[in-house]
Amino acid sequence: MCGIVGVVERNGSTGTITPDFLERMRDTMVHRGPDGAGLWVSDDRTIGLGHRRLSIIDLSESAAQPMSTGDGSLWITFNGEIYNHAEIRKELVQLGHHSWKTDHSDTEVLLRAFQQWGIDCVERLRGMFAFAVWDARKQELWLVRDRIGIKPLYYSEHNGRFAFASEIKALLADPQQPRKINEEGLFYYLTYLTTPAPHTLFAGINKLPPGTWMKVNRNGERTTHRYWDVWDHTEPDTRASEADIADRLLHELRDAVDLRSVSDVPVGVFLSGGIDSSTNAALFKETADPESGVVKTFSVGYKGDFSRYRNETEYARQVADGIGAQHHEILLGQEDLLNFLPEMVHLQDEPIGDPVCVPVYYLAKLARDNGVTVCQVGEGSDELFWGYEAWRKSLRLQQLLNRSHVPPAAMRMMLAAWRMIPGQDPGHRGELLSRYASRTPIFWGSINAFPHEQKLGLFSPELRQRLSGLSAWGPLEPMRERFESSAWERSPLHWMSYVDLNLRLPELLLMRVDKMTMGTSLEARVPFLDHKFVEYAMGLSQDVKTRDGVLKHILKKAVRGVIPDSIIDRRKQGFGVPVHDWLMDSLGTVARQRIDRFCNETGLFDPAAIEQLYNGRDCQQLWFLLNLAMWWEHHFADADAHNSDLRLVA
Repeated sequence: MCGIVGVVERNGSTGTITPDFLERMRDTMVHRGPDGAGLWVSDDRTIGLGHRRLSIIDLSESAAQPMSTGDGSLWITFNGEIYNHAEIRKELVQLGHHSWKTDHSDTEVLLRAFQQWGIDCVERLRGMFAFAVWDARKQELWLVRDRIGIKPLYYSEHNGRFAFASEIKALLADPQQPRKINEEGLFYYLTYLTTPAPHTLFAGINKLPPGTWMKVNRNGERTTHRYWDVWDHTEPDTRASEADIADRLLHELRDAVDLRSVSDVPVGVFLSGGIDSSTNAALFKETADPESGVVKTFSVGYKGDFSRYRNETEYARQVADGIGAQHHEILLGQEDLLNFLPEMVHLQDEPIGDPVCVPVYYLAKLARDNGVTVCQVGEGSDELFWGYEAWRKSLRLQQLLNRSHVPPAAMRMMLAAWRMIPGQDPGHRGELLSRYASRTPIFWGSINAFPHEQKLGLFSPELRQRLSGLSAWGPLEPMRERFESSAWERSPLHWMSYVDLNLRLPELLLMRVDKMTMGTSLEARVPFLDHKFVEYAMGLSQDVKTRDGVLKHILKKAVRGVIPDSIIDRRKQGFGVPVHDWLMDSLGTVARQRIDRFCNETGLFDPAAIEQLYNGRDCQQLWFLLNLAMWWEHHFADADAHNSDLRLVA
């Protein structure tokens, strides 16, 4: 796991890329790679690649990056892990690749695979990755992001040069990089708590979407191609019995966990005491090398008055004891939040509105402080197997509306009449009906931060006018087109899974994991999002997943016997964070100061609408705006000072 960066100048440029320039960009990401650093700059100073190294597989110097082929025709800088690298290496040897400079580096395997098969090599890769290859013969740069979007990759083009990096802060280290708020990105952030690819909240800085590659030539011409969509690789499993499906699921999951146990450094498991992380821990114990020592597990909870939010630590201990793990846990208080917020803003790069960033960071730090460099995490299971109570409600409402005899036109008339009644606000429930009335699915993702009309009401009149051409449907339109044309079963549940696989997971949940774990120099691996496992899970019907109305029905059947029944059958708690308590205490004054400053100095929001939020005391929404305001302070208001001391003192 690493941090990558690179710059390519257009034809006709004079060559301004110096080692100092590239080092400044690269070393904004020391946390991503504290074990080493590398640079390559072309002789004419028009191309440069940089790399920060967190050594995981093949710790030798011969595996350092950037790495080139023997003739220097290809150069690579790579972030991630290729779990099946040994298998690919064997195939390459059979094809004549005999002289290797490393014993078992997945970077060299990836470089040789690109040399052998070109960009089609991505079809063979099983892992998480964001990498760049410079082809000196064809004068082309290739950027690739993994299928699910576990690893980030950002890019920008300005002043005759194209730059890319694992983090936005590396791009901002270029003094010529423009800094401006992307208003369209802001529009989407207030719905999804993140900016969907290719947007970021910085105008002119974009992110490569999951499952996509981009080719850039020296004339600045770009070609972008989506090389993977789950529906193109899904074979429906409609004839197998439930028992056979459960057996196959467990087999595929074992395989995914086994692949992610490969490492030359210690590996641990984040353990919440729920089904997903408990299954990870149990299967990891099965596949772990007995000679490597005891399995280490890590849990987080809250202390004092906040303990009601997330103290599942007793269940985590139960699972850890059952597999003989060495268990570690940390309990957080409000002072931990206040101490961490400045660092959180710095690590995020752009707002990630999910407050779970806070406990994830402390959990990652706990693991790193206890000698672990890699941890397995449980993201993805809920999205694949109907794991959220809110999804149950959305599915039932969609089915009810689909069976209703109320025409969409009549629904629109009823909503319009409702809005004319003084004091009525359609809110989230009214928005669901409005979506139905407009003939779109009611599910737009697991998080809708602000209902559309409330969001528009937050904007100043000037911003509202500038954004008037944007559709509330926005990034979901191309998803819906792909879903309708390619999904083997166009059921409401499959739509819900597909939306979150393409939006909430890669842009929010996986980014909070990546940014917070890498902030402590810890690699996070995600077995439930192994693309082979995802493809099989998406080949199961809605009926199989929702039988008897039991959340995660088929997954529970698959793992029964692997983890205790008491873990499988207990009520799901979810990862709660005491945002309300924090904002009703000392953080509340700080939040108001930060949000008011953002409103007053940017002119993007209507102060009266913000005042209504304060009066309504919707602390979740205030947290979303606090994230935005702190981001703006860090990167815009106080950018000259680099905001290294963003003091959160009332």
